[in-house]
Amino acid sequence: MNMFFRWLGRAKPSIDTASLRDAPRLAQIHAASFHRGWGEGEFETMLAERNTMIHRLRLGRKLIGFIVSRIGADEAEILSVALDPNQRGRGLSRDLLLQHLGHLAGRGVRTVFLEVEENNQPARRLYERAGFATVGRRERYYLQPGGEQLNALLMRRDLS
Repeated sequence: MNMFFRWLGRAKPSIDTASLRDAPRLAQIHAASFHRGWGEGEFETMLAERNTMIHRLRLGRKLIGFIVSRIGADEAEILSVALDPNQRGRGLSRDLLLQHLGHLAGRGVRTVFLEVEENNQPARRLYERAGFATVGRRERYYLQPGGEQLNALLMRRDLS
C-alpha cells in the first residue's frame, strides 16, 4: 500500500499550449532564470499574438517551465526557454524543446533560429543535442547588471 501512495505522489511531466492565466507564473519563472525578466504584461501580449507560440511544461498541476517562439513566414526564432531553478538538470528542457520544434514544423516552419549567451554551457549543450548549429556570433550582445557585456551565439536548425 505504501508503494501505491508513493506512485501517486510522482507527477508526470506534460507539455501543452500556455494560456493567458499562465502569465503570472511564466513571468515568475523568467525572472528566476534571467537578469532582466519579462513581466506579466509582456507575457500577456505574447500570448495574445497569433505569430507567437508558447508551450508550458507542467509537473502534475504545477507549471515549471516554458518555451516561446515567434513565427514569421517559414522561419521562427526561439525567444526564451526557462525552467524553474529547482527542476533543472533532469532532461525536462530537452523534451520541451523537441515537442515545441514539432509544433513549429506543424505550423509550416522550416528553419528555427535562437541566440544563446556564449558562456552558457548547459543551454548550448541542450541546443546542440537538439540539432542546432552555430551560424554566427554577436559581440557584446548581452548586458549584465554590473555592466559586463557578453557575446551571443546565433544558432540555427532546419526542420525540413
